[in-house]
Amino acid sequence: MKIKYVIGSLAELIIKIAAFIFITMFVVRTATAAYDYGFRVFAEEPMEAGEGRVISVSIGGGDSAKEVGEMLQERGLIRDANLFRIQELLSEHHGKIQPGIYDLSTAMTAQDMLAVIAVEPEEEEDEEAGE
Repeated sequence: MKIKYVIGSLAELIIKIAAFIFITMFVVRTATAAYDYGFRVFAEEPMEAGEGRVISVSIGGGDSAKEVGEMLQERGLIRDANLFRIQELLSEHHGKIQPGIYDLSTAMTAQDMLAVIAVEPEEEEDEEAGE
């Protein structure tokens, strides 16, 4: 009877240790991935260093930040459309994406692209009047 109790206790201990190791690894990997993703929101590198390639994109009047991000990802201008959506949400250009045709470069960051595609109509008119 005593041997069965020892074997049962040992098996229970091994299962608890395995569960603890699994949970710890899951928490560490999840926390690392979340930190990396959060860091990229504010410090995302451009796709290419240097000059990069210039790509023309067309943004429609009803396109959301998600749709714009997906289009930029398809064109090779950004790595992650969901990350772009978060960057747009947290930027000063939130909700200001304007329709039009834009020349964007693979050497631009998402913030640089947002600054180009989120120009206020009043600013454009003021610049044209000043010329």
